[in-house]
Amino acid sequence: MVLVRDGLALDVADASAGRFSCDVVATLARWDQFRTWERSAPWSGAAPVSADDLGPPVPAPRQVFAVALNYRPHADEAGFEPPEQPLVFTKFPSCITGPRAQVRLPAGRVDWEVEVVAVIGQGGRDIPREVAWDAVAGITAGQDISERVLQVAGTPSQFSLGKSHAGFGPIGPVAVSPDEFPDRDDIGFECRLGQQTVQSGRTADMIFGIDHLVAWLSTVCELLPGDLVFTGTPAGVGNRRNPPVFLKHGDVLMSTVELVGGIEQRFTH
Repeated sequence: MVLVRDGLALDVADASAGRFSCDVVATLARWDQFRTWERSAPWSGAAPVSADDLGPPVPAPRQVFAVALNYRPHADEAGFEPPEQPLVFTKFPSCITGPRAQVRLPAGRVDWEVEVVAVIGQGGRDIPREVAWDAVAGITAGQDISERVLQVAGTPSQFSLGKSHAGFGPIGPVAVSPDEFPDRDDIGFECRLGQQTVQSGRTADMIFGIDHLVAWLSTVCELLPGDLVFTGTPAGVGNRRNPPVFLKHGDVLMSTVELVGGIEQRFTH
């Protein structure tokens, strides 16, 4: 686990003399203590770093939640009424990968969905909405890459397998503490396919904000340190274009979140 600042990375285990380990989940479980230490961490041992050097901010989350139809324009393009409560599915943790990834295209129709991803800190159950942001350790960029044929196969259809192929959950390049944002409820993000901007949005336009989602999820599941919440995608996905557009061999997908930075996937057969 490293802290990243101004192009430098600080090894947390070394800098804290073992007080905090390289285990991200273990550190997130002690998030308040870690933040207190981090404010005065010694940066003399930091080394240059780039996104190419980094893995996923949480390499092995225990739970990965995702939210469908959380932006009205996306609900409209998909032909659905905006939901009255969050529509939740999962991406299986084995799909999680880092900010720079080569993704093999499975058979079918593979699509993009840029998302702002919340990283849970100490977590808990039945978290009141008014303190739900306190359960969020960081914000990162993500892609809910989706194979649309398997996603809608069956009656009723189920999403999780079609969204969980290897490399279908890239996140990164870093997780930024919510208090670093000018307005944690209004975070800008976008997605480019090659040179074309295909999606852009702001979290202020969510139907259910991040605090609402965290509180809602915690009424059913205990939120654990390192859990990820993919919070929804805006309009502009490939399968709702006319004609539809799907990812193909050689495509490069770049997704950015303000303050967080960008993730990039290259697709191959």
